[in-house]
Amino acid sequence: MLELQMIVLVRHTDPSHRKLRNHQREEITIVVISCDWRLSETLNMVKSVLLFNTQEMPLKFIIFTEDGLMQNFSAKLDDWKELLKDSFNYQLMPLTFPGMNSEEWIYSFNPKKPCTAQRLFLPSLLSHIDSVLYIDSDTISMAPVADAWKMFRQFNDSQIVGVTPEHDDSSVGWYNRFAKHPFYEPLGINSGVMLMNLTRMRAFEWEKKILPIYKKYYTRIIWKDQDLINILFHFHPEKVYLLPCEWNYRSDNCVYMNATHAVNECKAPNGVKIVHGNREIFHFDHPLSVPAFRELYLFIDKYQIGSDPYSHFLLPLIEGFKNTSIVNTTCGKITDKFLYKARQMFKPQ
Repeated sequence: MLELQMIVLVRHTDPSHRKLRNHQREEITIVVISCDWRLSETLNMVKSVLLFNTQEMPLKFIIFTEDGLMQNFSAKLDDWKELLKDSFNYQLMPLTFPGMNSEEWIYSFNPKKPCTAQRLFLPSLLSHIDSVLYIDSDTISMAPVADAWKMFRQFNDSQIVGVTPEHDDSSVGWYNRFAKHPFYEPLGINSGVMLMNLTRMRAFEWEKKILPIYKKYYTRIIWKDQDLINILFHFHPEKVYLLPCEWNYRSDNCVYMNATHAVNECKAPNGVKIVHGNREIFHFDHPLSVPAFRELYLFIDKYQIGSDPYSHFLLPLIEGFKNTSIVNTTCGKITDKFLYKARQMFKPQ
């Protein structure tokens, strides 16, 4: 659960802002936080967003990264901008941790992964932004990100964050069985995808509340920043809007299935929108790699920006999912859910 992250920021979600600016197109700003070996993974996330972009709203990518990775990002994104005729913009920014406790946050979770705690400080780092859709970098978008933004309109007046449950079934729940700290009831939440109203989070004094929680519980947390978020919302559950599971579909949603019983299954009747490859399951060289998830990641990686998505992405992916090493697995039985939106959007030319 210690993945790096992507955030989709959306300006002016408040209806009053829309009335004042109805002559302008709103902009979705996608912010990626990327360190260490996550360069290729992050670029795959960006590519998947571009692949499913309907151009309903302009896209801008803001990438927080290490100095040594900036040139790599710039080279690839400049190529994609040229191929897509400047249909998106991007900006590269250095890692930033605000306040007098910056070094503590940089190194407390993992000295080799300075990005880990970055997302906890989005309200102050992005003080000019109203609302964001935060997405971990180890995810693949399988639907337009504009569809996610529309769920902000479903928040009530008190809700500041939208997240999916960590589990749906108590028999396999991690937090209810193993956590040594408070968590969002009943089964915890997963923070890999988060709708974040930063304006409300600032009014709530989010960052002032996070530091005391860390100091009190740091010896008891396993999943680091996700655990801190769970602890905070344990005490403020009214601030949470629960998203449908298809917006953060993980292998936990399918690996527990068998022929007679589907434990913790995410039904996703209208398809999976975001596939989350947490625990490095996208990667061939990882012991927890899941074939169906790995295949999806592979074909996103192979797809060339600007080429026909039907013949160069959808058809090869359909064939790839027919591999017996995938079909004969529990997660291999739900790959049609991954293809749901792609089948609608990509047609033969």
